[in-house]
Amino acid sequence: MLRLSEVRLPLDHGPEELEQAILRRLRIPRERLLNHRLIKRSIDARRRDRIQLIYSLDVEVRGQSAVLRKHRADKRLRLAPDTRYRLVAKAPHGYGLEGTPRPVVIGAGPCGYFAALLLAQMGFRPLLLERGQPVKQRTADTFGFWRGNGPLKAESNAQFGEGGAGTFSDGKLYSQVSDPEHYGRKVLEELVASGANQEILTVHRPHIGTFKLATVVRGLRSRIEALGGEVRFGARVEELILEPVSGSGAAEGFQRLVGLKLEDGSTIPCRQAVLAPGHSARDTFAMLERKGVAMVAKPFAVGFRIEHPQRLIDQARWGESAGHPQLGAAEYKLVHHASNGRSVYSFCMCPGGLVVGATSEPGRVVTNGMSQHSRNERNANSGLVVPVQPEDLAPYERFPGDPLAGVAFQRALEEQAFALGGRDYSAPAQRLEDFLADRPSAALGAIAPSYQPGVQPADLRQALPAPMIAALQEALPVFAKRLEGYDHPDALLTGVETRTSSPVRLPRTEAYESTNVAGLTPAGEGAGYAGGILSAAIDGIRAAEAVAKRLLAEP
Repeated sequence: MLRLSEVRLPLDHGPEELEQAILRRLRIPRERLLNHRLIKRSIDARRRDRIQLIYSLDVEVRGQSAVLRKHRADKRLRLAPDTRYRLVAKAPHGYGLEGTPRPVVIGAGPCGYFAALLLAQMGFRPLLLERGQPVKQRTADTFGFWRGNGPLKAESNAQFGEGGAGTFSDGKLYSQVSDPEHYGRKVLEELVASGANQEILTVHRPHIGTFKLATVVRGLRSRIEALGGEVRFGARVEELILEPVSGSGAAEGFQRLVGLKLEDGSTIPCRQAVLAPGHSARDTFAMLERKGVAMVAKPFAVGFRIEHPQRLIDQARWGESAGHPQLGAAEYKLVHHASNGRSVYSFCMCPGGLVVGATSEPGRVVTNGMSQHSRNERNANSGLVVPVQPEDLAPYERFPGDPLAGVAFQRALEEQAFALGGRDYSAPAQRLEDFLADRPSAALGAIAPSYQPGVQPADLRQALPAPMIAALQEALPVFAKRLEGYDHPDALLTGVETRTSSPVRLPRTEAYESTNVAGLTPAGEGAGYAGGILSAAIDGIRAAEAVAKRLLAEP
């Protein structure tokens, strides 16, 4: 099989034109082309008057060696890579059935679910502990809060529960992580097997959508349980049970994991655990600090959500082709380096989506974005965020290098947003024109907000540190030069976006083990090693492999 890439065709081409393009590229007659299969499809819209579709395909031909020799100078034709995933370990028959302590996975987000799935596929019968509720109950609780039909539930909301924070998002499945082992393909295939649409295997920037994600995470749970794993909800890990390690070669303060204490007071023996807590598990971070687990501060960013009519973004990106069925809802990615040394970038752009309430703590307002698979809501939204710098955190440090200063900073911004919004979980919002003119918004304009529970016109200059506000005010007109209409006077800014990523990192060795707690494997976004569904799932696979190898090495 050959991998052929960069096959370009016009937007309105027919299926027969793709086959003809393959034959032209390979310079072979039709009878030598045995089969072709789509691997990836992307869009080149650099010229709005000449939008092209770009294909990568696996092709089967007669005389494969001769074709390769004829095109040996073509860097876009090669042998198709082997992207099959192979398990790195296999548990002994009956593992976990006769008193052998099972590996435990803490957290049922993308990282935790894939760590548990891989451990189950290797025969280790993992126990998965999730502090929140199954996705059906979690969805009811979260939508109830958004619609004003129920209170904020601390353990069942947009951050906590089955599927993790990514469940109430666009379900984006692309990442910039290096993946020479093709773990990303494994993730996509498992998601399809669990209920995701087949198209995620071939589109360039795949997404699942919020409601579809709910189906997928239930599918993942069923597959783990069918392989002998166990999933428990409402099972928050209150404390790690550790014992000191002494003797030759043991560093001072080095400890070993021996068990877990749950919120209900029960304990679970445990020698190997994947810790995948998610980026909002602030109480877990505090517990880990008390237990002496190595932890450092990690860069993150904060800002606002911005909403435009989706048709405006479609027109700016696609021109006269806006609305074409092959294109769907347009996305964008923007970055600006401001004159004051700050940078501003778009984050988690949600075409045809909604701005949603993503708080997990009482008395605080947090925004995020989500889309359904159809991406057919009236507005596009994106985070506009600014990286946090040390001087922003200095007032919140308990001591130099405080790893939890970022958490305190996030909480302060969220409490201020709660106050600006009227203290009823409404979010403060401001028209773009008013924001740039340094005046509060007395009322909103033509672009209706999508945020639930609701918005309150406000002055967002009070919501972030002044250097961040200055950078945002400088970036917005620059973005309008790249994306026509971006500076629409009624474009709506809603605050605050604080949960872009974890503010901490749990250092680990090359073997994925905590640097000072044997048996503890920090992984995923909350541990500081991922930034989205796909990268978190990949990290979960790698964490599972590391745990499996350690389990097999035990006497």
